[in-house]
Amino acid sequence: MNFTLDFLPQTAFAFILLFARTGAMSMALPGIGDRMVPSRIRLVFALTLSLILYPLVNKVFPSLPTALFAMISAVVAEVLIGIAIGFSVRIILTAMQFAGTAISFQTGLAFAQSVDPANGGQSSLFGTFLSMLSVALIFATDLHHLMLMAIHDSYILFKPGSALPTGDFAQVALQTLTGGFRIALQLAGPFLVFGLIFYLGVGVLSKLIPQVQVFFLAMPLNITLGLVLFMLLLSTLMWWFVDYFGEALRPYLLTG
Repeated sequence: MNFTLDFLPQTAFAFILLFARTGAMSMALPGIGDRMVPSRIRLVFALTLSLILYPLVNKVFPSLPTALFAMISAVVAEVLIGIAIGFSVRIILTAMQFAGTAISFQTGLAFAQSVDPANGGQSSLFGTFLSMLSVALIFATDLHHLMLMAIHDSYILFKPGSALPTGDFAQVALQTLTGGFRIALQLAGPFLVFGLIFYLGVGVLSKLIPQVQVFFLAMPLNITLGLVLFMLLLSTLMWWFVDYFGEALRPYLLTG
């Protein structure tokens, strides 16, 4: 007995659109889209996520276009939406890099560089540590579930085949960028105040006692006090960031 399996063109077209968006988002999301994660793992994750989401969102996909240009345009639009959402989330995590760099400058460790697994390049010690710790906390506190929910809800908020919401994306990107810059300054705020007071005291000391070698006295003291302050504030800073990360994902959720 012969069996024939008809793979409908509409099903293939819908799955390609689904994979285009989820694949683009997977390449940019924190943790999953880091440079150190092999591309094969990211590809398998995107394919698996597409297979899981297909029964849930297959009704929102448009019908198969008759023109090749319309097909290509639909795929490109899905890729752009995925990149926009993924990099918006990436901007949130970049705030930790900025905060870590500011902390490194204030504690005298700006020239101490290490390899950042997320970007694959050199970064300050505090920036790399805070970035890796942020990703670990995102998965430890199940905030990655919000990212998966955002992928699913994006098919309701930005339906495939519709016009690209460039205005909405620009507004959300601007809000995310300003919010990330604000949270980075807030996280680095105690260290900025510490650096201002410390260097002011060192300047006064150098004027009062010119014979003292201020550089050799201030450098180890600055590093020691900075590390102690970082140790005391680390838990508070990270929970502050976790709360902000959850709030920043709300524009991409239906419940937001």
